[in-house]
Amino acid sequence: MGGDSKRAMVPTTSAKYPQLAPRPVGKQIHHLYRDRLGLFTNSGQYKEQSLVAKLYDGRLSGEPHVKLHVWSAPDLTRPTFKEATAKGNEYRKTQKGESFGPSWSTHWFKLQFTLPYEWTYKPQVELHWDSNSEAMVWTEDGKPLQGLTGGGERTEWIIPQEFRDYDKEHTIYIEMACNGMFGNPTGGDTIQPPEPNRYFQLGEADLVSVNLNARALYYDFWIIGDAAREFPEDSWEEHQALQVCNEIMDCFIAGEGSRPCIKECREIAKRYVGDKVDSAEVYKTDNDAIVNAIGNCHIDTCWLWPWAETQRKIARSWSNQCDLLDRYPEHRFVASQAQQYKWLEQLYPYAMDRVKDHIKKGNFQTIGGSWVEHDTNMPSGESLVRQFLYGQRFFESRFGERCRTFWLPDTFGYSTQLPQLCRLAGMNRFFTQKLSWNNINNFPHTTFNWVALDGSQVICHMAPCETYTAEAHFGDVKRSVTQHKSMDQDATSLLPFGKGDGGGGPTFGHLEKLRRCRGISDKVGLLPRVKMAESVDEFFDRLEKKAANGETEFVTWYGELYLELHRGCYTTQANNKRNNRKSEVLLHDIEYLATLATIEGEKEYKYPKKALDGMWEDVLLCQFHDCLPGSAIEMCYRDSDEAYARVFKTGQKLLQDAIGALGFDDSLKGLEHQHDVTLETLGWKREQEVCDLVSPNSLSRSVTVQQTGKDVFVLENEQLKVEVTEGAITSLYDVAAKREVLPKGQKSNQLVIFDDKPLYWQAWDVEVYHLNSRKELKASSSTTITEDSAHRVAVSTTTKISEKSWIKTTISLSAATDSSKPSLVETEAEVEWHETMKFLKVEFPTNIRNTEASYETQYGIIRRPTHYNTNWDMAKFEVVCHKWADLSEHGYGVSILNESKYGFAAAGNLMRLSLLRAPKAPDAHADMGRHHIKWAIMPHAGPLDERTVRAGYEFNYPAHVHKHPEPASIAHLMSAFKLTPGSSPSLVVDTIKRGEDDEDVSNGDMPAKKGRHVIVRVYDSLGGLSRGTVTLGPIKVKKAWKCNLLEDEQEEVKIGKEGLEIELRTFEVASYKLLLE
Repeated sequence: MGGDSKRAMVPTTSAKYPQLAPRPVGKQIHHLYRDRLGLFTNSGQYKEQSLVAKLYDGRLSGEPHVKLHVWSAPDLTRPTFKEATAKGNEYRKTQKGESFGPSWSTHWFKLQFTLPYEWTYKPQVELHWDSNSEAMVWTEDGKPLQGLTGGGERTEWIIPQEFRDYDKEHTIYIEMACNGMFGNPTGGDTIQPPEPNRYFQLGEADLVSVNLNARALYYDFWIIGDAAREFPEDSWEEHQALQVCNEIMDCFIAGEGSRPCIKECREIAKRYVGDKVDSAEVYKTDNDAIVNAIGNCHIDTCWLWPWAETQRKIARSWSNQCDLLDRYPEHRFVASQAQQYKWLEQLYPYAMDRVKDHIKKGNFQTIGGSWVEHDTNMPSGESLVRQFLYGQRFFESRFGERCRTFWLPDTFGYSTQLPQLCRLAGMNRFFTQKLSWNNINNFPHTTFNWVALDGSQVICHMAPCETYTAEAHFGDVKRSVTQHKSMDQDATSLLPFGKGDGGGGPTFGHLEKLRRCRGISDKVGLLPRVKMAESVDEFFDRLEKKAANGETEFVTWYGELYLELHRGCYTTQANNKRNNRKSEVLLHDIEYLATLATIEGEKEYKYPKKALDGMWEDVLLCQFHDCLPGSAIEMCYRDSDEAYARVFKTGQKLLQDAIGALGFDDSLKGLEHQHDVTLETLGWKREQEVCDLVSPNSLSRSVTVQQTGKDVFVLENEQLKVEVTEGAITSLYDVAAKREVLPKGQKSNQLVIFDDKPLYWQAWDVEVYHLNSRKELKASSSTTITEDSAHRVAVSTTTKISEKSWIKTTISLSAATDSSKPSLVETEAEVEWHETMKFLKVEFPTNIRNTEASYETQYGIIRRPTHYNTNWDMAKFEVVCHKWADLSEHGYGVSILNESKYGFAAAGNLMRLSLLRAPKAPDAHADMGRHHIKWAIMPHAGPLDERTVRAGYEFNYPAHVHKHPEPASIAHLMSAFKLTPGSSPSLVVDTIKRGEDDEDVSNGDMPAKKGRHVIVRVYDSLGGLSRGTVTLGPIKVKKAWKCNLLEDEQEEVKIGKEGLEIELRTFEVASYKLLLE
């Protein structure tokens, strides 16, 4: 069987396996070799023996190569380049080691440098400037080149080739701002109020020759080291990464860090990262990538610094990006906020030209479509519209295109009507990540359809890296998959990277790290493959296509995206919020009256478009997501106070101009001129119930007040009987319904105070445990009758809050002039507030039972739980509302109205309106001082309906009376744009204004259009199909269209006999464009 055949012993390998073991070899102690890696690149005790010591091969400091002179701007001013370099300014000699300040001051340095001959041939020479503060490099002729961060970050400016000539002195200027990237916080805690006397030491002002191979190895080693640290220890990829890193270190030690050995180290690294990581070629493979990196630079328009510093941050940050876009062809950078582009255009035209050039190339990309990255909880519906209208018009007028993606990564929750408004503003996709900050529940989706109250949807993507300021680490790429919650539908994600909040944006290091992450994915695998996204729009285009062709059915999320954090922002900085509400009301009234005045007013009158634009831009700016919520430093509120003062000053003049153009004249005297006319700016005719509008003899029903016991008073009209005991309401009896509103033994309008110490974010947060510290406030004075007339009665009480604080409340009841209209129990409060970390609220217990309460939101109603069944329910222990909140059961309910508040809660049968907070960071004086607050209780028989909606409007839009010589002459005109009596009562005519680009109105940003147009914005307020007619009075309309928020005509509509006939779906917001004859 072949047993005798001889088998040749042929070796199977050319290498000879030793017979004898030459030496013992132990297994690597894994964690020791892994921990060893940090010794190679950190700045600890082995710095001089590590790679860090080889990053630079030459340094020039001081004269004769570097000469420094400085001029300090006076009085914390921020002079322009021209002002700073004026002949009269004396620049004194200075040097490294000198300190400059105080906080917020500005110092201009004249830096003259000369390169020695041998340096003209160096591969890369940089100026390293570190004043431990922000700074900007300027050319000698006044061109801003690049921002510098300081404190070891972004301290380098590459010397351009034209400055590299031998033995010739070149001059640049450096503008030093005495603030860090996050302002000047006290004690190093970012959110603490600014330290006013902070000084910054100039630590570095050197010319440096860069060892480019050593710098490249630094990033090779960083990312391979991350693979060794973050890949699973049971994977071969992790073990190989660790071996490569240790081999690099051994090679470096053996070669004593020489240039040849560094090159050899890089060759070792290429075994793991590949051989293309030194250029954009690394991305040019056929392998599909699922992580889409996009550079961004979130610049808070105000936060821990004032607006004026933001303006400089924009120039610094975007100049940096223009430089990187020139150097890295794969880089793509997005920037939002039209306001910031406008500031750059006004203050830094050279920088704006650089931005425009890159926008044309397609690598600097506009995004967001709004004026600022605004809060979405508290602005009115019309304010949200104007954020988009002004934002989109700016982008289109400057860059020729509108934004397609709403970009809002850092706002504190997202209103339920945003998807509808986005669609109407030309955007059907939305990006954020803020819900990753939830401190109770984990939001369950990454990519999904977000659905508004009316059913409109946008594709929403929340970056699974869970930040908008990713450092482009290995872990950021990895987490873009491991934290992705929508993998079943689509595995792709966005990775927004770049320094943010205080600006800056991506660094060259970020781009180098991403190249190596991609190299590892292609060479080794396991790490998700990353690419530089061509654009955010391209990312969403693919998702949209998958949804449109039925390839993927994304999950849905209906209603608000509630952030389970920063709930205190509904209340902090009360006066700022009050100014917002009052500004919105004022603008509404001006636009309505000015529109009428341009139609049938004085011929000389012109619609004040330019002035209105200025007012709106101020209001929209103040709605930035750290300004309106109350989470900025005190300096920001000085800025916003000045802006609101401009708004109110301009607004009052515009209001008087419009009223005058309509023929009103309050100076008229004599019997023949005693014609009082109520200016009604709302879309319905309200009953006259304000005391100034009626004569006591005209009242068919009375109202009374009487004292019935010690500190006990009863206020009564035909609808309500209100008992007030020691300043609180102890009985609220509905006479018509024969029903007591309050639970037995409980008190309504009860002031309560809570201890308010959140875990960290003082101005932002209120935590659920604060409810355990509830304390009732007792009246400190006897209640007195302060009004007793035929049309209104009132009682007043003063309550001492502490030794420094008090509140005076006046509870009033007016005569009931209309049995179909519920009476209000109104309260006016004057507060002197000087507390520390306390929360003042007012409570309204009821006899109502419902598992949900209703809250007015922009253009609709949102319903939230009144119970704590789940953590999702309990997380909403403090929520936002607009003009009213309501708790109703079958047949009866109670509405709480307010005219300047946004924080509210409903738990069980208890309703609670938030009044004032007292955080001490980042503004140590937030809310301190005098406040005036109004609210009202409105019991109502029947369900929540238009009575509450209209009462909320009327409570916020008080009627005003003016004198007119011939009221009949304008009565017909004043009837225009009102709903006919047969219209659905759920309809609200919210806005009347002129067309943006009418030739008699246009501000010139966009091409003017012939004719005169009126925009009519209407919405369904209750949630159902609504039909109605908007009367036009004497106004003749030639043609009408339904249009979007940007006033693009969409479909023609007909004008009926009575006016504009409309039909809206549930909670629809509809805009109509009328061409006048």
